[in-house]
Amino acid sequence: MELIKTLIEQKKCLALMGPTASGKSQLSMDLASVLPIEIISVDSALIYKGMDIGTAKPSSQEQEQVVHHLIDTHDPQESYSASEFVEDVHTLVKEIFARGKLPVLVGGTMMYYNALQQGMNDLPSADEVVRKKLQLLWQNSPETLHQQLEQIDPESALRIHPNDPQRLVRALEVYEVSGKTLTQLRAEPKPVLTAFELIKIGLIPEDRAKLHAQIGKRFTSMLEAGFLSEVKTLFEQGNLTADTTSMRSVGYRQAWLFLNGEYDYDTFVYKSLVATRQLAKRQLTWLRKEADLIKIDPYQTSSKERLERVLEVLKVK
Repeated sequence: MELIKTLIEQKKCLALMGPTASGKSQLSMDLASVLPIEIISVDSALIYKGMDIGTAKPSSQEQEQVVHHLIDTHDPQESYSASEFVEDVHTLVKEIFARGKLPVLVGGTMMYYNALQQGMNDLPSADEVVRKKLQLLWQNSPETLHQQLEQIDPESALRIHPNDPQRLVRALEVYEVSGKTLTQLRAEPKPVLTAFELIKIGLIPEDRAKLHAQIGKRFTSMLEAGFLSEVKTLFEQGNLTADTTSMRSVGYRQAWLFLNGEYDYDTFVYKSLVATRQLAKRQLTWLRKEADLIKIDPYQTSSKERLERVLEVLKVK
């Protein structure tokens, strides 16, 4: 196909961005019905095996229809960094181009998109021994751990709340492993890989109420599909905790606390919906800062209109 050949020659990929529940996956499948594409997931939760319902993972049928990458690549107890994502994407894009297909990045993990476009500071890899030690210290005394960060990296301490274990532990872990603070490392020049360019489509709902309604509808469908049973299986594995990176995913953390007896059912549902809405808000805030983003309102267009708009953009590009 001449269009795909031109895009490959120009080293251009398509990125379908947007908040959770905005219809990114469906649009990518519609696109696959008319163009030779392969999909690269840009979702920090879809990498985990056994986390299917709560992540709205593409079905096995959808994965048979079009090749998906960066799905089911890790066990839930494993970690995966933004720098690993950037490295994986560059490898995949090169391979997909070589197969004569268009790489389409689909997902809403904005930190991944940022790392891909802005480059990554050379932060050290996770050290599980150091991390577990710091997590235990946080559980015993969050304030004490935060005071440690204030002493070594006051700037990061201003940004990170004592009740944010993920970022607090990571900041101290980086210092303990590298001898440098996050502030120091982030001030160093960032290498930006420019092996390809992104054509960015953003599914941006103007009506926030409609997005919230869709989030509620989708969560109800997840519950009916057995979401709690899925989390219970993970809960009973014995090698995960509420602070494991995978279990901090929206919905999973709330389900974990319900299964652990810390929430009743109604609180679990309410907290899950609030967390998902907050995630969508953060995603939209990030998307507003995206340069050269072509916006489509998923609630004011039909699936056919959205597909035609994307094809029109690709042809212009």
